[in-house]
Amino acid sequence: MIRCWDGSATGWPGLGGCSWRLVRSQYSHSMSDLRVCRRLRRADATLVVMFWLLMYTVTRRVVDLVVLRLRGDAAKDVELLVLRHQVAVLRRQVARPRLQPGDRVLLAALSRVLPRERWAAFFVTPATVVRWHRELVARKWTYPRRRPGRPSTRAEVRRRILRLAGENPTWVHRRIQGELAGLGYRVLAATVWRILRAAGVGPAPRRAGQSWVKFLRAQAAGMLAVDFFTADTVWLRQVYVFFCIEVSTRRVHVLGVTRHPSGAWVTQCARNLVADLDEAGRSFRFLIQDRDAKYTTAFDTVLADAGVEVVKTPPQAPQANAYAERWVGTARRECTDRLLIAGRRHLMLVLDEYVGHYDRHRPHQSLNQQPPHRRRAAPASSGWKVRRRPVLGGLINEYDRAA
Repeated sequence: MIRCWDGSATGWPGLGGCSWRLVRSQYSHSMSDLRVCRRLRRADATLVVMFWLLMYTVTRRVVDLVVLRLRGDAAKDVELLVLRHQVAVLRRQVARPRLQPGDRVLLAALSRVLPRERWAAFFVTPATVVRWHRELVARKWTYPRRRPGRPSTRAEVRRRILRLAGENPTWVHRRIQGELAGLGYRVLAATVWRILRAAGVGPAPRRAGQSWVKFLRAQAAGMLAVDFFTADTVWLRQVYVFFCIEVSTRRVHVLGVTRHPSGAWVTQCARNLVADLDEAGRSFRFLIQDRDAKYTTAFDTVLADAGVEVVKTPPQAPQANAYAERWVGTARRECTDRLLIAGRRHLMLVLDEYVGHYDRHRPHQSLNQQPPHRRRAAPASSGWKVRRRPVLGGLINEYDRAA
């Protein structure tokens, strides 16, 4: 707007010279219309609320009159009204209710007691009764169908064939047929070939090649994995835990706990690990680690002197050190995340007790539900009692047979 020195408004540029008074009057009219719309909306909402309040008051008075008229069985009659209304609501939501055989028996028995003129209370229609009868007739006169032709191969023979093919990759289908004949199973070579093909087992030359899974399992007996994980104390201080896990047996060694890990400290932990393994008469060939700067050249030298080759994982690839990462998740879920750690010494004591439970008692899926330190399976019997031994103050429990 262009305003003169005397205070008069000459108009807005580009608006055809409309005066300031016209713009102000249009703005005031629009604001008044907006206020009127808001008042109408509020009035409509008030009317709706008043309508439902009126309906509630009328309904309540009617119910009170019914209760006064039927003073003796008032509570029962009100409950029947509530149940009937709930059934009506469910009928609007559920098109076809599914009845169990017990429900059908109960409804049929109640129908013999209830007068026929009251049968409208049931949601079962005559068409439903006819359908039940059709199902009974169909169930009575339906016989199991048998597939024409030769009988299929027994499931036991199929399992034997697949087991022999899996344990012996170089065996062809005729070799498997001969082995089955020695076990007392008379099977045609074409049947063996068809079962192997249906199960997705390829020819023997392709199966003879060693897969990555078998190669890694064969190498797992001589592999170690090391890594760090952190725990926060009640004073909001971060403590580092340096550990090592044996890939084949899943045994865990806590090498050290500190607040300030350094290259020299990690190297000393490696020396302690090598000394413990030499004392136990155990040797390993590979050690998996990430590319943390705390693994210095001295750390690699200590392991190389012990005949252990260091294998570094790719950058930012924790899944390459999956065994160590899996143990970190287990230790946090079962131990550190469920306790308040006071400090470094407290964390060391907690981890010592938990690692003892992990190695001696906790079952592992990869070890056929056995702990790393294998224990003898107790013979099955019924005359023994179960003894509970708490770990970490009852945070974890161990169970064994009482002597």
